[in-house]
Amino acid sequence: MATTVETALPASSDTYRSLTAKRLAILAGLSFCLVLSIAVDMAYGPARYTLSEVVSTIWDPASAGNQLRVVIWDIRMPIALMAVTVGACLSLAGAQMQTILANPLASPFTLGISAAAGFGAALGLVAGVAVFPAAVQYMVPINAFLMAMLASLFIYGVSTMRGVTVETIVLLGIALVFTFNALLSLLEYLASEQALAAVVFWTMGSLTKATWGKVAVTFAVLVFCVPLFARRAWALTALRLGDDKAASFGVNVRSLRLETMLLVSLLAAIPVSFVGTIGFIGLVGPHIARMLLGEDQRFFLPGSVLCGALLLSVTSVVSKMLIPGAIMPIGVITALVGVPFFFSLIFTNRRRAW
Repeated sequence: MATTVETALPASSDTYRSLTAKRLAILAGLSFCLVLSIAVDMAYGPARYTLSEVVSTIWDPASAGNQLRVVIWDIRMPIALMAVTVGACLSLAGAQMQTILANPLASPFTLGISAAAGFGAALGLVAGVAVFPAAVQYMVPINAFLMAMLASLFIYGVSTMRGVTVETIVLLGIALVFTFNALLSLLEYLASEQALAAVVFWTMGSLTKATWGKVAVTFAVLVFCVPLFARRAWALTALRLGDDKAASFGVNVRSLRLETMLLVSLLAAIPVSFVGTIGFIGLVGPHIARMLLGEDQRFFLPGSVLCGALLLSVTSVVSKMLIPGAIMPIGVITALVGVPFFFSLIFTNRRRAW
């Protein structure tokens, strides 16, 4: 019997090391694919360049021609990096929403946070209403951010009420989507032609107005949130076992949910306020990471970041390929990809319920 136990322990240890090595290899593979996608994104456009030209221009800008240097550094690189940071933020927000709400359909888009941001932006574009009057010059992004935060806090407040189930929260999110979309439609009906065109363009989601300043702010939010989630990796993993089980491990479930929801609101609101409504990245990215890496937050956290960044980077490349010489709104493409995935999740959960 002793021999059996002695031989079982090393086998278990070897299995764990093998699983860890496999997960690290997957993360390395995702990182490599992301770097390659960024390079392709900068190479592809109305004027196409080779990957070697892109790499040499990045490595030694002085050696490149003036036109090539301006196109790569001032136009395409901010767009490519904005796709990466926005995708990472939205995917991480969706991953932690699914964790704290224990629902695979939770994301900033499906719970109405993106719709709230869209309505806030439209208030500024159509009516000239500044939710925060002290910064009128940044009216549109600040309006979008504050409305998204209000929607997030409203969802959290309802989730803490007695007797509220996860299904109720999802239904509440759907109700918020319809409410803010109706209000947005009302503003569009009352808008002038110029304001209407601006609102429609914004709600479609686009990376074409990316700047180094917007990239820096979005990246700063990501860098701020990731270490905080990493410190709570064990508690968030325990939360997937259920509130009672997590509480028995010493996790303050209520405090953890509040902190996570606030960080998720920040991750969702800032990117949306800059690039408009981009749906389903926060839904699809975490599920791909979960299928590849499992629920352990030590791997699921970076996996969600990389999957979301890679998805939106690849989508940015696709948006330039569909119509030669034009760039399709990136939010339209993510919706076309995300809707079938959304249906597959619904039917998968339904079969499990049966």
